[in-house]
Amino acid sequence: MSVVTDAMIVNGAVLAAVLEADLGSHRTIGWFRIARVPLTAAVFVTIYLKGFATHGNGLILEVAATIAGLLGGVAAMALMRVYRSPRTGKPVSRAGYGYAALWIVIVGARAAFSYGSVNWFGPQLGHWMASNAITVNALTDSLLLMAIAMTLTRTLGLAIRAGRIRRQPAPAAYQVAGSEAPGR
Repeated sequence: MSVVTDAMIVNGAVLAAVLEADLGSHRTIGWFRIARVPLTAAVFVTIYLKGFATHGNGLILEVAATIAGLLGGVAAMALMRVYRSPRTGKPVSRAGYGYAALWIVIVGARAAFSYGSVNWFGPQLGHWMASNAITVNALTDSLLLMAIAMTLTRTLGLAIRAGRIRRQPAPAAYQVAGSEAPGR
């Protein structure tokens, strides 16, 4: 397969995993939902990550892409609501069109860049990379690190917010008949 095909597979798999896991209301937050997206990302890391740049502009690019991914993950979490289900008392989430649009735009931009690097602006990108001593592996790893940072930030944010809800005492409506509410 070509590098572009590989990039499209990674982008499509990450987008599908995230949207399938998060889109909609009253989405249960359990261990599988928390683990599914990072496990998907881990598969691609083992296949595609070439090795980190350890110095120079390649390292700067990888760090910048990771920071961009972290910021994208924070933005995604800002568009997702985590709350206690009124039916079960357990943590659930809601993510709507804004959340989906953010992921589609970011993943679409990465896909367009990958495609464009071969079909639209390859010579210009090659010149820029040579001028700045950035290898193809550093560029590929940067895009992958951005995707991983965004998905892991989303996952960590979801787990932390769900954990906070689990630790809060449940309202009396969720208490088992005959049991005392915490702190009484």
